[in-house]
Amino acid sequence: MTKVAIVGLGWSGFSPEVVDMSFREMMFKAAQRAYEDAGGLDPRRDVDAFISCQEDFWEGISIADEFAPDPIGGAMKSVYTVAGDSLQCVGQAYAMIKSGLFDVVVVESHGKPSDMLTLHDVMSMALDPISLRPLGLANIHALAALEARAYMAKYGVGPQHLAEVVEKAHRAGLRNPRASYAGRLNAGDYELSPVVVDPLREADIAKFVDAAVVVVLASEAAARDLSDTPVWVEGVGWRTETSTLELHDWAFPLHARMAAEDAYRQAKIADPAKEVGFAEVDNRYSFKELQHIEALGLAPRGSAAEMLLEEPSTQAAACPSTSAAARWPRGSPSKSTASPD
Repeated sequence: MTKVAIVGLGWSGFSPEVVDMSFREMMFKAAQRAYEDAGGLDPRRDVDAFISCQEDFWEGISIADEFAPDPIGGAMKSVYTVAGDSLQCVGQAYAMIKSGLFDVVVVESHGKPSDMLTLHDVMSMALDPISLRPLGLANIHALAALEARAYMAKYGVGPQHLAEVVEKAHRAGLRNPRASYAGRLNAGDYELSPVVVDPLREADIAKFVDAAVVVVLASEAAARDLSDTPVWVEGVGWRTETSTLELHDWAFPLHARMAAEDAYRQAKIADPAKEVGFAEVDNRYSFKELQHIEALGLAPRGSAAEMLLEEPSTQAAACPSTSAAARWPRGSPSKSTASPD
């Protein structure tokens, strides 16, 4: 089967509130940048299919997929919508190209939470309708807090470790012009952050931003025509864990571990701790960064916290975004991805 590469990337927003553009305009701006990055690609002529990551539930409007084609140049062409994480859509595009039926597929993902007046209620409705929603949890972060407590108790992780994750993420953000919540924090600042639900403080929870991202993927033949520096996708995997509380592993994200194993197997990575040179992991909650570093096999279970304190410069970079993890084998331009959703 053909190899698959990322040949273009575009973005728009990454601000707590984008007031001068609608979500459709954000999609358009991100698509423009992605197509320019892909060698001036013409979406009407050069793209075989489009995928938009959206769902009425999160958009706050009915039949949201009607708004997908026009902003990304997909009018009168094949446009698919996936109600899932943006990296899942990259996996879908990867599979479509691997099938041999498509040469160029565009993935679009966006979010504009600042437009939603009832975001808390929307997130509450996303909880499992049988085991969680009937509990009427007043705090939507309660489930994450239970997971955090289980992980911390089992592996000896303390508040000082979470504080270090938060401090590191904010410091790293100072070097990123698109990081809206960057800053120089210390342990004292962390302790002053209000407790949202024990053990999670406000600083432990990633805040929302308005953003749109467009990724262009291509088969090997098309990629070499569109880009001099394609990023080859060598492995993709995703898993969904049971939502039944009794069967859920509260202390460890097994879904992330299994997704990573699938991606590593395809990319022929035998020892990720030695072969992976760079990683981006989901840290929507501070403890999740530690969990996901371990789930990706970059550190033994329960050891990421102490390793972070000992040698913070050697740890994986973190990004407060959607559930996603990406790894580049050391010394290679290749990329392997896993979606722990």
